[in-house]
Amino acid sequence: MSGETITIPGKDGTFTGYLAKPSTGKGPGIVVIQEIFGVNKVMRDLCDWLAGEGYVALCPDLFWRIEPGIDITDRTEAEWKKAFDLFGKFDVDKGVKDIASTIATLRPLSTGKVGAVGYCLGGQLAYLTACHTDADASVGYYGVNIQNRLADAKGIKAPLMLHIAGKDEFVPPEAQEAVVAGLRDNSHVTIHRYPEMDHAFARPGGAHYDKATADEANDRTLKFFARHLG
Repeated sequence: MSGETITIPGKDGTFTGYLAKPSTGKGPGIVVIQEIFGVNKVMRDLCDWLAGEGYVALCPDLFWRIEPGIDITDRTEAEWKKAFDLFGKFDVDKGVKDIASTIATLRPLSTGKVGAVGYCLGGQLAYLTACHTDADASVGYYGVNIQNRLADAKGIKAPLMLHIAGKDEFVPPEAQEAVVAGLRDNSHVTIHRYPEMDHAFARPGGAHYDKATADEANDRTLKFFARHLG
């Protein structure tokens, strides 16, 4: 499976994204929302995996306003420093606008329905995508800082699934409980908790990768998208 780089017209300018299509060429769309490492091999591989499952997957470069084309790993201290620097400069709300533009770009390339899935920073953005865009379904893995944006939940009009890591080093227990309590009464929201997992348990090759749990979460994600995007 090999993808291509395409241009996405946004509200504030154009930016690029990695697009992967299924062998049939058509399918529902999924916006893959990056971690703090840019559109790197992990994100491209996720797009390719989703394309293999029958989806048209597009991962937009959300750091384009700061530095276009970020493609780093989680392997060195220097890359982590760069990633956190980018994270600190990143405007979440502009990122959500870029995701809305990505959804609009993806709809005509797909069968019409478009979902979103994000990880880490992208997990928060997937939550905000559910709150502020017309995505048909959204999934967030170990999203950071969602507890600070619970007022946005009133905008959720389509299904949202969140995967929460119980021992997430970036989301303390009180933040996790605030998210669960804040979304408990929202009928659109499904939350799965993984008590023994740390942040990024679903990132292949990552320090906290756990294949069995990642497979469980990914299976839930695929069934969720099949139900709501099919």
